[in-house]
Amino acid sequence: MTPPLYVARHAETVYNAGARMQGATAHTPLTRAGIAQAEAMGEALRRHFGERPDIDFWASPAGRTLQTAAIIAEHLGHPFFEVKTDPGLLEIGIGDWEGRYYADIVAEQGPIVDPERGLFTCRAPGGEWYPDIAARLRAWLDRLDPARTAVVITHGMTARVLRGMLVGGTPFEPGCVPLADGAPQGTVFRIENGTERALHVGTGADKMQKGF
Repeated sequence: MTPPLYVARHAETVYNAGARMQGATAHTPLTRAGIAQAEAMGEALRRHFGERPDIDFWASPAGRTLQTAAIIAEHLGHPFFEVKTDPGLLEIGIGDWEGRYYADIVAEQGPIVDPERGLFTCRAPGGEWYPDIAARLRAWLDRLDPARTAVVITHGMTARVLRGMLVGGTPFEPGCVPLADGAPQGTVFRIENGTERALHVGTGADKMQKGF
């Protein structure tokens, strides 16, 4: 038996709303809808934990995850400056696609996303692939205190890889890592002993072309 891990996808950003590619290094602010989603995440976690829970709080160092984390931390009474960051939690690196409009990339080279699963069908030039995310997530998981409950704010694709590692999922291709199903922006999962449940379902987009 291990303490539960709460895995959350950050709230909607201006790039999400504008259908532009964000990836690992773009630091894009939340929209007003995204702020409302982060407030709802904080309210849900406050109802679940109560005030000032004794937890470890982690976030990707990207601006959008930190902004989401700041709002949630305020709801929980958790000092923002005690939120821990790790580059292993960053979104999939998309290389030359970062900052570009999704539609422009598709116009140049055809479809890049599986419409059924919402997954990239090819590696971006200079970008990462799913096993690359899993490798850095393993290093982060090794940093977790196995005796403490933790909340982590991360990204759409990274969360799918992390959840796949912890609860299982369907690989995109033979020999690839397991990938969990997608979830809307602002969703929080509770994972414990190899099973998960959605503690809170967000109202953001759940399709890759609307951001991730």
